[in-house]
Amino acid sequence: QAQFVESGGGLVQPGGSLKLSCAASGDIINIFTMAWYRQAPGNDRELVAHITRSGSTYYRDPVRGRFTISKDNAKNTVYLQMNSLKPEDTAVYYCNRPLSGVLVRDSWGQGTQVAVSS
Repeated sequence: QAQFVESGGGLVQPGGSLKLSCAASGDIINIFTMAWYRQAPGNDRELVAHITRSGSTYYRDPVRGRFTISKDNAKNTVYLQMNSLKPEDTAVYYCNRPLSGVLVRDSWGQGTQVAVSS
């Protein structure tokens, strides 16, 4: 199993920006689709965005146009640039390798907390 270390979260005002990073163990970023997920208090974990091996991307409707997923194969790192943040983006953000539907391939890391509040 791969392991992931997420970082870059914090407290930001509405309209602000953050860039999250996900460092993966092993040389997997250039082989597998990678995804960012988030879990808000009281809610199920949900897919936010994914990026395929070839670099194709998908975004959940509420974040499309505001978030950008990217990756650096040489650094085994996936990024999530988040702009125009809203209070409803507040959640713990995780990365993982999607398997099917809501299933993922690996154990969850510790995540990184994003709080959007004035």
